[in-house]
Amino acid sequence: MRDLLRNKLEPDAYAVISGKEDNNRLNGTVYFYSTPFGGTLVEAEVDGLPVDPGSPVAFYGMHIHENGDCTPPFDQTGEHYNPSSSMHPYHAGDLLPLLGNYGYAYLVFFTDRFSPGDITRRSIVIHSGPDDFKSQPSGNSGDKIGCGVIKKPDIPETQDTGSTMQDV
Repeated sequence: MRDLLRNKLEPDAYAVISGKEDNNRLNGTVYFYSTPFGGTLVEAEVDGLPVDPGSPVAFYGMHIHENGDCTPPFDQTGEHYNPSSSMHPYHAGDLLPLLGNYGYAYLVFFTDRFSPGDITRRSIVIHSGPDDFKSQPSGNSGDKIGCGVIKKPDIPETQDTGSTMQDV
C-alpha cells in the first residue's frame, strides 16, 4: 500500500478543504487513489481544526455528502452519500473520523465502499464533533465546519489561482 502512494504521481480524485467564515483557518486536502486490487485509498491532511484549550486532541466526523456544493455555510451538501440505502455507519459516505492534535490531522485508510469515479462532483465534509456511529441517519457529528468538492485532477481548482493538479 505504501508503494501505491510513493509510485503513483497523481490521485484519481481530490478535494481542497476550506473552512467557513468563522473558521477560515481550516484548510486541507483529501486525495482518493484507486488500488490495483479494487477499492480506494483515502489520504487526508487537515489543519486549522478547532482546538479546545483544555484538550488539544479531538475527533472530527468526516463524510462524503451527495452534492458538490460547498458554498458557505455548507448547507447545500445534501445527506451522506448512500447509494445502497444502508443504515449509518454502513453507507458509502461514512468515513473514518479525523483525529486532530493541536488542530492538525493526517489520516490514510482503505475502503471498498466506493471508487474515486463514484464520488467525483460530490463533497467531503468535516464536522465539529465526533461521529457516534449509531445515530440515524448521519451520526450526530455536529456542525459542518469544513468542505471541499471532490474533483478529478484534470478539472481546474476554482478556489485558488486556477492551477490543476498537474501544475502542482
